Amino acid sequence: VQLVESGGGLVQTGGSLRLSCAASGSIYNINTLGWYRQVPGKRRELVAAITFAGSTNYVASVKGRFTISIDNAKNTVYLQMNSLKPEDTAVYYCNADWSDNGNPMDSWGKGTLVTVSS
Repeated sequence: VQLVESGGGLVQTGGSLRLSCAASGSIYNINTLGWYRQVPGKRRELVAAITFAGSTNYVASVKGRFTISIDNAKNTVYLQMNSLKPEDTAVYYCNADWSDNGNPMDSWGKGTLVTVSS
């Protein structure tokens, strides 16, 4: 599975951005698509995840502000980020959790930088 992200950038506090992640390859073996973020010196953390059936989960700090969604026809997952805060500044990575002949696999995009100015 290959993942290509887009949509990062610079936004002011309270603004919005939408991240996109297009998946290709063995998409029928994907279990979950998710967005993670990482700042220098800290662990990469899960922000939100979604299955193709539409089940979602979010980290507590973004609930009510971020929405993850999936377009099955385009094999694309989105992260709509509203009411952005400076602490949301990070490199955001798209992740696919998938299986290859029963073996668990993990694919990552290259990341897209989101900067929220105060």
